[in-house]
Amino acid sequence: MDSCVIPLRHGGLSLVQTTDFFYPLVEDPYMMGRIACANVLSDLYAMGITECDNMLMLLSISQKMNEKERDQVMPLMMKGFRDAAEEAGTSVTGGQTVINPWIIVGGVASVVCQPNDFIMPDSAIPGDVLVLTKPLGTQVAVNAHQWLDIPEKWNKIKLVISREEVEQAYQEAMLNMATLNRTAAALMHKFNAHAATDVTGFGIIGHARNLAQQQKNNVAFVIHNLPIISKMAAISKAGGNLFGLLQGTSSETSGGLLICLPREQAARFCAEMKSSRVDLSGAMGQDGGAGDGQQAWIIGIVEKGNRCARIIDKPRIIEVPYRGSVVSAQEGSNNNASPPEVQLT
Repeated sequence: MDSCVIPLRHGGLSLVQTTDFFYPLVEDPYMMGRIACANVLSDLYAMGITECDNMLMLLSISQKMNEKERDQVMPLMMKGFRDAAEEAGTSVTGGQTVINPWIIVGGVASVVCQPNDFIMPDSAIPGDVLVLTKPLGTQVAVNAHQWLDIPEKWNKIKLVISREEVEQAYQEAMLNMATLNRTAAALMHKFNAHAATDVTGFGIIGHARNLAQQQKNNVAFVIHNLPIISKMAAISKAGGNLFGLLQGTSSETSGGLLICLPREQAARFCAEMKSSRVDLSGAMGQDGGAGDGQQAWIIGIVEKGNRCARIIDKPRIIEVPYRGSVVSAQEGSNNNASPPEVQLT
């Protein structure tokens, strides 16, 4: 599971806890802190938990940095982490800092909750549909941005994307990675989600397979649609199938939730994800909260099977435009359409 669930001795409560850390992958230290915090919290959100009682920060300062670099970079990274935690309704009360050859940032998230506060990721049934709440392609976007200064790499992809589009894709990837999955976690309860996981280092197919293996029922996940940040599929093809993006193996960082939802609920889930305000009062014990305006896509189906997952041979690529972009949404605007087997011809 994405988080450990530990029954406590008192009052039928459970401690749900998770930890994660990684190396910087973007140039902005503040955004890196936000991404790291969102990534840690996603493990709670994947179980439908919307509240976090406490966070600890794990920080490694590189011994290769001089004093000026440390004084500039590390406070910004810490501020980004704390600001994301505050946005999530929690706070950072401690942690550990060490000197290391590499910068590392991450944390621990903990919550004490009742059994109905979380959704065990094991109850998918045939007939469910698969929904994804963030587009794929962050690894490609981040690497393409680095390749702007590496001629031998840039020459392989410059025919399919401009420098301006690479910058836009990079900014879009950062925004996606720094976005909390909290709204999706709340809507999992409202729309009776049967299982979920967050999509990170093993790519969409790796996490889909892991989730399928955890199911109580004999099911298989079949992915028909791949929502991908605009132009990242073209870059992947131009670079010789870079990172296996179209095969679902490309790593994601702080990706979306992959959720098994009843077929009749999925379109409404997607619509509420995209709305400007979402009422989270029931799940979060507040008067309501602002929705994050995220898109969500129906990407596949759950059928009878032997607890496996696969992507069909020619999946439908949904080009997800950069926010504020004038790029035609094309299929990207069709996020809450009918399930994939109906869309496909």
